[in-house]
Amino acid sequence: MFTTSFQRTVGLLASCPVGFVLLGADVELPSAKPVPRAQAIPLPHHQISLQRDGIELTRLHFDPADLRPFVFPVLGPAGQSLTRMGHPHDPVTHSHHNSVWISHHDANGLSFWDDRGQGRIVHLRVEQLEDGAEEAGALTVNEWRNAEGAVLLTERRRTAIRLLSEGEWWLLLDLELSAAGSNSVTLGKTPFGLIGVRVAKTMGVHDGGGMSRNSAGGVNEPGTHWKPARWLDYSGPVATGVNEGLTLMDHPANPNHPTVFHVRDDGWMGASLTFDGPREIKAGPPLRLRYGLWVHRGVPSVESIESKWRSFADSKLHSLETKRR
Repeated sequence: MFTTSFQRTVGLLASCPVGFVLLGADVELPSAKPVPRAQAIPLPHHQISLQRDGIELTRLHFDPADLRPFVFPVLGPAGQSLTRMGHPHDPVTHSHHNSVWISHHDANGLSFWDDRGQGRIVHLRVEQLEDGAEEAGALTVNEWRNAEGAVLLTERRRTAIRLLSEGEWWLLLDLELSAAGSNSVTLGKTPFGLIGVRVAKTMGVHDGGGMSRNSAGGVNEPGTHWKPARWLDYSGPVATGVNEGLTLMDHPANPNHPTVFHVRDDGWMGASLTFDGPREIKAGPPLRLRYGLWVHRGVPSVESIESKWRSFADSKLHSLETKRR
């Protein structure tokens, strides 16, 4: 007669001495700490995953071989990316449209904006990773270099997520740009820079029937392109019967607030730091900037967006000093 696995297990348990601790039984950890809901997880190949409850919301890419760091994807509450890499109809000349990115078309006459320019924003190091109950982020250092490798600007950047209810969240970008050495750097007058956002194809006005709006009441490209505003929202379909969107917000501490936005019905928006004229970064204190992207469900009312902008406006520019522990 063969003994079943179950019978053998029962026999083993019956023969165990009193007080024997079975493998697999729960053991208390009296010093266990709460697991942070928001985490910055370093990954291979120069990437950091920013996660909520173990699920990625976005990813920071900073391979030194790239022409600039960027953030992709940007996942909305439905789990679909609200951004894309490249122009849906012109991927060659708009290959620099890297989801969410920082760059500028004219720094001392050099373009860091497009992929054919002479400038590169090169990642140097990750200085700090932060986890928390509501917020997680990565503090990185980059150099803006010309074709010969000379450094024009040193950039400190914090890329962070902040959790909201109902699957919504903030993408927060804090920047410090410092002139390298004793020479100043002039960011020339241009609509291209400092932050750009290429939205998902289905969210575009032309391709998906989406909609852009700004804080001044403008709608779509005719009403929002090259217009000053506190915020610019781009919303549209991301799945059958599901609308979501992104609101790009300009912080009131930024030097040109309210900024001029560059907006196209083909699915992109950007905040133009030097649309009104050139801006010089002198040796000494850095140029400090803060931008926010509210990642939201649905097509929110203007009143809802204004409420979120006031919350963002009340936030302080984040310190970019490395915290020693």
